[in-house]
Amino acid sequence: MTPERRFLTAEWRNLVMLNHEIDAVLLAGRVPAGCELDFWNGRTFLSVVGFQFLHTRVLGVPVPFHRHFEEVNLRFYVRRKVEGTWRRGVVFVKELVPRRAVAWVARHVYGENYVALPMRHSVTAGPRAGSTTVAYRWRRRATWEGLSASFSGPPALPPEEAEERFITEHHWGYSARRDHSTLEYQVEHPRWRVWRAETASFDCEVSSLYGSEFVDALSGSPTSALVADGSPVRVRRGRRVR
Repeated sequence: MTPERRFLTAEWRNLVMLNHEIDAVLLAGRVPAGCELDFWNGRTFLSVVGFQFLHTRVLGVPVPFHRHFEEVNLRFYVRRKVEGTWRRGVVFVKELVPRRAVAWVARHVYGENYVALPMRHSVTAGPRAGSTTVAYRWRRRATWEGLSASFSGPPALPPEEAEERFITEHHWGYSARRDHSTLEYQVEHPRWRVWRAETASFDCEVSSLYGSEFVDALSGSPTSALVADGSPVRVRRGRRVR
């Protein structure tokens, strides 16, 4: 099968990933046709992910004032079998960006649930010597919400069966279409070096942003919190699969 044409290139940097265990039953109705939930050691994960989009190009062209921006998304993990091989991917519940044009393109090209909100981020020295804190914020209803993680020491490439590898290496995106087909698109990037966060926080009114079914899973401390250094990425055009 010939790969789809490259649609977007960018760098994804300073990724904060807060991972929460959730009852698989709560996600079953959101799994696109042809996919199934992907588990790690029998556990189902829901992740809040914040990162920086840098040097963004669409069809090879840099768009003025839309090259550098933040994104925060809520996602879970699926897989689809193609010719005997599993394609491991993600399904997005909602994605936040600060640019209306970015949200419009993502909704119309990939069918994703993008919302434009005022956003900001910071990468600062943490409370301990040698530590760093990465934070992403968005404003809703005149209130700033957000997530953050602090880490120290050198990052590492996660081993094959590690949770960090599971979270960071799903290279396909899937979204359900109104005609009950599924849009599949490929996201290409090398393996990321990862830190285990020492502290993490998530401050958000979950029900009004994501839905009441996610309140319990996202209200407690994350099962794990990771920070990845990131890399250049390539996102290919999607194709419909049934």
